[in-house]
Amino acid sequence: MNLLLMILVAVVVAFLLAVLVVKFVPLKMRWLVSILLLGATVFLVYKIYGGIMEPIKFNKDKKVRYAKVIENLKLIRDAEVKYKEVYGTYTNSKDSLVKFVENGKLALTETKNIEVEEDRGGGIKVKVSKKQVDTIGYEPVLKYFEGKDYKNMFSVPGTDKQFELATGRVEKVAGLEVPVFEAKVSKKPILTGMNPSLIKAELEAIESDQIKGEFVSVGSLNEVTTGGNWPPFYDKGEAIAKED
Repeated sequence: MNLLLMILVAVVVAFLLAVLVVKFVPLKMRWLVSILLLGATVFLVYKIYGGIMEPIKFNKDKKVRYAKVIENLKLIRDAEVKYKEVYGTYTNSKDSLVKFVENGKLALTETKNIEVEEDRGGGIKVKVSKKQVDTIGYEPVLKYFEGKDYKNMFSVPGTDKQFELATGRVEKVAGLEVPVFEAKVSKKPILTGMNPSLIKAELEAIESDQIKGEFVSVGSLNEVTTGGNWPPFYDKGEAIAKED
């Protein structure tokens, strides 16, 4: 809207100046006016070009910043999922989650069908097939985080902030509550130094190809999910995670 207004004002001003030059400026002075108008034209073209390019650059730069943030959120999500495999719930302790990655063990299981004899009463016994799960060993959680900076996964890249981490319980079906978690950070510190009006619009984003709302987050305290609130292209490697 600002860009359209700038173009409209430029057209009106140019028309008025042309009328004034023709009516009031002596012929011998018109060369000077022409130079001044040329300078004004160059300035307006520069401002219009900047107005066009700034949102494009903003969108490119924000994706670079978000991609780095999302990589850490994915690490937190993966650690929480492994933690739940072992303890049956999530944790809101950042230190405990880091220590779990470093020292935790995951059970290796084997599932097989076995036949057992069931007494149906009256001397009647039948063989039925049942699944039996056996623990056959253990593997370190750290195996899944090799080469990843899990020790700093709670630091928000490009800022001095930390992700907020919370846990809770949600009723999945009537009478059945299940554990949930959420890790999030406001977009504001991630976008520090960028155009304030574009940041304001970004905090109110609702489009399906945008990160909706004020936060970048994974998980939820209101529904059963371990997904993030970012669009799919961040998971497909289409967002560049480093500055050009």
